[in-house]
Amino acid sequence: MTGKQIAIIGGGPAGLMAAEVLSLRGYAVTVYDAMPTFGRKFLLAGKSGLNITHSEDYARFVTRFGPASARLREALDAFTPDNVRAWAAGLGTETFVGTSGRVFPTVMKASPLLRAWLRRLEAQGVRLLTRHRWTGFAERGLTFETPDGAITVHHDATLLALGGASWPRLGSDAAWTTLLQDRGVVVNPLQPANCGFDADWSEVFKTRFAGAPLKSVTATSTAGIFPGEFVISKHGIEGSLVYAHSAALRDALARDGKAALSVDLMPGRTRERLARDLARQDRKATLATRLRKSAGLDGVKAALVREVEPQTNIYDPERLAGLLKSLPISVVRPRPIAEAISSAGGIDLEGIDERYMLKALPGIFAAGEMLDWEAPTGGYLLTACFATGRHAARGISDWLSGPL
Repeated sequence: MTGKQIAIIGGGPAGLMAAEVLSLRGYAVTVYDAMPTFGRKFLLAGKSGLNITHSEDYARFVTRFGPASARLREALDAFTPDNVRAWAAGLGTETFVGTSGRVFPTVMKASPLLRAWLRRLEAQGVRLLTRHRWTGFAERGLTFETPDGAITVHHDATLLALGGASWPRLGSDAAWTTLLQDRGVVVNPLQPANCGFDADWSEVFKTRFAGAPLKSVTATSTAGIFPGEFVISKHGIEGSLVYAHSAALRDALARDGKAALSVDLMPGRTRERLARDLARQDRKATLATRLRKSAGLDGVKAALVREVEPQTNIYDPERLAGLLKSLPISVVRPRPIAEAISSAGGIDLEGIDERYMLKALPGIFAAGEMLDWEAPTGGYLLTACFATGRHAARGISDWLSGPL
């Protein structure tokens, strides 16, 4: 043992991964979490099958983190998707690659992995303290609210791994932003990421089609062109395909005051083919009949065409074919951050050094979703949380050992 005491605040993937690395290096590690149990968001992520990482080519994988990709590269290089899978296997959780390239545990659950992980951390001497809510800084120490009242603790180094602002009921309430800003740390505004959007649906449309999925479509924004599916909600649109475009739509709304997702309802057929098929329809036929007979569209897809373009000229096959291939769904605002899968914003990356130590607070490090980066769903979020937690742990060890 080194005799050095390290506090980790936040018992999610980044904090627990840092605890693993530091305890193996002989440090006395205590993990504090405000909630009654550890890894609550981790468990939520695994409720329908834990997407732990992604199998795509690594050169592409490391570009998925937006403007922060270059800054995260060193951490990701040290803990790649292959390393994630090997780490999980070491805890008794084998993984497989799904048809989308996403990587899942074979048991399709997060709980066995988390239980095994916590057992290993305890075996390595890590103290795991729940119901300890961090409330701020004291003279060379940290203050917490606990079931037994307020306490002050002292450590040689501290890692903050408190998450962003999504799913606050699971612990990520972003209360840390004020605590750090009061100490001179630059925190960029937290925003929803991987989120749904509001749309101005008519009462008739949302009453009839809320909850209806649009399957086998492609969607286009400045983020690119992606296939998949999404869902009509009573508020607007949500689902995996929307999440792939959420950063682009959110930023367009902030910049221009408007944004639209362009949806191809018939990705397997060309515009020219659709126009020919539509032109053959009886001029007395309704729009619903034309779409059903010429394109095989009915239900929510057909209704969406009329909802988006109520004045559609059903006798203009070229115009109608264009709509089917590029239907612009206007969105008016992101859904609240509390509903988002993750959040953008956080500690400005210029405010941390190469070890992930806060420049304004020597001896205080940060990792995970607290830092200002974002990524799409698909295993990227978890992998980066693991990787930044490990990187910060190495940074703490280097700092405690002396100058780099």
